[in-house]
Amino acid sequence: EEDEEEQEDASDPSEGDDGEEQWESESSSPEDGGVPEASEPPEEEEEEVGIFYCFPGKNHNQSAAKYVPPQVRKVQETLDDKKREELGRLKKMVNGLINRLSEPNMSSISGQMEELYMANSRKDMNETLTDILMNACVTAVAMPARLMMEHVLLVSILHHNVGIEVGAHFLEAVVKKFDEHCKSDAEGKECENLLALIAHLYNFHVVHSLLIFDILKKLVSTFTEKEIELVLFLLKNVGFSLRKDDALALKELITEAQKKANTAEKKLQDQTRVRFMLETMLALRNNDMRKIPGYDPEPVEKLRKLQRTLVHSSGSGKDTQLRVSLESLLSADQVGRWWIVGSSWSGAPMISDTNTKTQQKLHIGKASSKIMELARKMRMNTDIRRSIFCVLMTSEDFLDAFEKLLKLGLKDQQEREIVHVILYCCLQEKTYNPFYAFLAGKFCQYERRFQVTFQFSIWDKIRGLENLSAAAISNLVSLLAHLLRTKSLALSVLKVIEFSELDKPKVRFLRQVLSMLLIKTDAEELSDIFVRVSDNPKLGMLREGLKLFLTHFLLKNAQAHKSAEEASLLKERVELATKALQAKEAKLKL
Repeated sequence: EEDEEEQEDASDPSEGDDGEEQWESESSSPEDGGVPEASEPPEEEEEEVGIFYCFPGKNHNQSAAKYVPPQVRKVQETLDDKKREELGRLKKMVNGLINRLSEPNMSSISGQMEELYMANSRKDMNETLTDILMNACVTAVAMPARLMMEHVLLVSILHHNVGIEVGAHFLEAVVKKFDEHCKSDAEGKECENLLALIAHLYNFHVVHSLLIFDILKKLVSTFTEKEIELVLFLLKNVGFSLRKDDALALKELITEAQKKANTAEKKLQDQTRVRFMLETMLALRNNDMRKIPGYDPEPVEKLRKLQRTLVHSSGSGKDTQLRVSLESLLSADQVGRWWIVGSSWSGAPMISDTNTKTQQKLHIGKASSKIMELARKMRMNTDIRRSIFCVLMTSEDFLDAFEKLLKLGLKDQQEREIVHVILYCCLQEKTYNPFYAFLAGKFCQYERRFQVTFQFSIWDKIRGLENLSAAAISNLVSLLAHLLRTKSLALSVLKVIEFSELDKPKVRFLRQVLSMLLIKTDAEELSDIFVRVSDNPKLGMLREGLKLFLTHFLLKNAQAHKSAEEASLLKERVELATKALQAKEAKLKL
């Protein structure tokens, strides 16, 4: 009878509560701060505080329970409900935009999606957008090609304007789903729809041809009727683009397919689909579009032109293509996602216990105090500057820093401190750190007011070059060259330099900036950069000064100090820049 009473007391330790208490197991050894064994816990202590209770019939040294107060549980449930409600609201908004998506309103829909990305967590937005697009495009019946193109075009625009993690998340989900359906024996059209999504992601410069060739090689290696149809479908959509990107890889694929066709079973050799696939491959190799029935590149080209008008960056999108293989995407959960900057590890967790967690918390606390001490040493003498500095030092990448700095909610004069702190930190680095240049470029492209603030700040630094150290001048040169190369700032930023009164520091600075700009920029982009200052009558002095400096200071110095190959390249680029500066001058005179 006493044993039964003890069990009843232990199983119901708090009769006065609402009966929904939650218990979490935790070590109860005396060294860890647990409570020693107690068969009959006193009722008074039970009501006042949450106590660890040992349950009879279990190992008292290993198991115990921790009381969770109802107030804490209510807060957790309220947070979960709020999160669920926010996600539901976000899903409705995104679903409404996707339902109205078409070519004429692509501009407004993509703009509203970008605003949603700025207002919500990227993780939530990526997951919501991917789920909605997959439900809309991946069905058991074949989807219209036009609809697939428009949906993928939206992903491509967000991929280039918001960040590569948008396209990376969608691509990974599509490829994994495609691999699952290929392994199953389902008779629906899900595989064709998923393959169409991957093909159009390649057409709109989200993914590199490496992934397409990996998929084709996998399909050819299996070589069943289903795989042959998928190969034909993929080649019809992206065959000629693959030939332009990597003709040698396409030739190797055709050779492999011919070998497979010769060594395949007799029933496959007699089928016309195999012969038709080989004829299609030969037509691709010979660049003969007429032999591919139903091939029409016009819809894709039309949407590519629309894409170029809606993408903010001036490049063609080649630099944001994901050069990732099929194997890397399928094993992303095990080996990580190296193609996303700052990607978190989501594979098998390391072995950990309470001691390591405590050490980790202590380490984080020390790091934050170190950052505050570093901010003091860097003369961040106001709360705003210290906040900006801490964001810069603790961000995962420049996109993370950009979002966190915007969320500080600074206004007017306070907002300009962002530019001052970025520039100050960049110049204080011992070696050039491109993080600051990419962050500065992001702010310049976001709002014109940041562009103006950066221009004035750089003017101040140029005027006081003699007060800067050699490392600071080198960092300023690299930063300015990057901003000019990416068209975040115009070449008119150099108008502050008086070419008639150049001293040695300014000559050296200008020579380094222009050399880096001329050599590291493509010829077409270089021409665009210099043409932008050729049609403004107010910049006549700058044009004349630049032409004089390029020919008399830059070329003569290059011939004396650089190799013949570098000197010839620089001479060619100087001629191109000079022509660009004079491009619209003649029209103005006329």
